[in-house]
Amino acid sequence: MVNCPECETDLDIEEDEVDEGEVVSCPECGTDFEIITINPIELKPVEEEALDDDEEEEEAEDGDLS
Repeated sequence: MVNCPECETDLDIEEDEVDEGEVVSCPECGTDFEIITINPIELKPVEEEALDDDEEEEEAEDGDLS
């Protein structure tokens, strides 16, 4: 059994159903976690800044070519 590091809710994740690097979300608090290892399952919070940076880069690529 894996609990959310933020709110302690049971995440009901099975080791054989996930892969390292996969992102899962807590249904209770909505926090996203990256799976670091699967045996045992270890989670690391996904950094919001990293997501924001990726979105900004995509917007810049889609913009004008000036």
